[in-house]
Amino acid sequence: MKRAPIYFRRQRNTGNKEEGIIIILVAVFLLFVVGAMAALSIDVTTFYTARSEAQIAADSAALAAARVLANSGMTSDPNAASDGLLANAETLATRIATQVAQQNRIGGAAATTVNVSYDPPCNPQAPIQNPCVRVRVVRNDLPAFFARIWGTTQVQVSATAVAEAYNPSGLANGTTGSLSSPIATTCVKPWVLPNLDPSNPGNTIFIPSSGDIQTTTLLGWDSTDPGTGKLLYSIDPGNGPAAWQYYPSNQTSFPAPAPQTLSSCAAGLNGVRSDYQQSVAGCVQMPIYCGGNIDTPTGTSNVQLEANYPTRDQETADAVNCLTHTLPNTLGGDTVLVNPKITSGQPFQFRGGDNNPIPGAITKNIMVSDSLVTVPVYDDTANGGGPPGAGNKVRIIGFVQLFVNSDGIGTPDASAATAQIKTTVVNLIGCGTGALGPPVMGNGPSAVAVRLVSSR
Repeated sequence: MKRAPIYFRRQRNTGNKEEGIIIILVAVFLLFVVGAMAALSIDVTTFYTARSEAQIAADSAALAAARVLANSGMTSDPNAASDGLLANAETLATRIATQVAQQNRIGGAAATTVNVSYDPPCNPQAPIQNPCVRVRVVRNDLPAFFARIWGTTQVQVSATAVAEAYNPSGLANGTTGSLSSPIATTCVKPWVLPNLDPSNPGNTIFIPSSGDIQTTTLLGWDSTDPGTGKLLYSIDPGNGPAAWQYYPSNQTSFPAPAPQTLSSCAAGLNGVRSDYQQSVAGCVQMPIYCGGNIDTPTGTSNVQLEANYPTRDQETADAVNCLTHTLPNTLGGDTVLVNPKITSGQPFQFRGGDNNPIPGAITKNIMVSDSLVTVPVYDDTANGGGPPGAGNKVRIIGFVQLFVNSDGIGTPDASAATAQIKTTVVNLIGCGTGALGPPVMGNGPSAVAVRLVSSR
């Protein structure tokens, strides 16, 4: 009996093929996902970079505007709102803030809009003394690249910053001690002025207890004004403290800066380059605190002060020439464009001189100048109005910010042994003997502290 042949049916093995197709599909999908993520990461990185650039633009613009308000003199003017100085200073600050914001590129282009506002002030009780400026920059046409596959072609980035200009003089609202926090500043010149008003004999610059400014018309006062002009110079031997005559402080309170930080003209100041000259021509980094104590010069009398330092006045003249980039008996330093007085309503502005070392600053309006100096004012009532004693400390109750005029500097009268300096009063900053709280430190040598209070 024959058996029927057995046939084996070959079954097709489709599992491997299906697995291969799935792997290919997964690979294609992952490739798409990874590509999309990479594309998005590029866009996100671009957006975050642009956002950081926008914040830098806002911060820079806010600080620049606050610096304009600080140097305009408005914070020292109790009538700034009524005499037009507040409005004019804000107009100038807005223009500068806009320029600075536009110069800082956001994603390779300028901001679309720059909004500058001044309300509310940092201290609503003292809008003149403590103004705040808010700057918001926006770029609404930042191009998207790979996000276009979702229909997004442009995105908006923005940033806001708030900066303040702080003057603790208590002048704006007239309330003694209303602003209790004093200030601290660097680059203060080693000249200590008694609290005596040079424009109005018999008055003081500040009320010692409160720090209020006693003679408001001193703002904008020029030391060459007919009738009241009094050039700044060192104390006369044998005389007591006098208005606009300074005591040179010692190196304990005003240590000389490093020589390499000085400008080239300081290399051969009168062939000497003393520590005192370096302190005048350079920037003393040690902060000087309003309400703090500093050392007085050595010597038990004014005569000894002069005898102990017979070359001080000539050294002062040479150092001031170096500071202001002015050759002896010539022009070339920066200038103050307007001398507004208290009633003209025009903010101070400055123009770069022929010898200004900053590229592009010559004959241009500038925001800051080496000719702007800060000088501390001490309370002399503890000594009955007499000179500070040898080795004693005096208490700082305020500062005056002066513009050192370049014309005529460095021509001391040899017979009087004085180096007389022409000055214009730009700011008055008082804190008084009752100043409380930690000092407010600004971001530069300005006697009116300027700082960021918000950045987001």
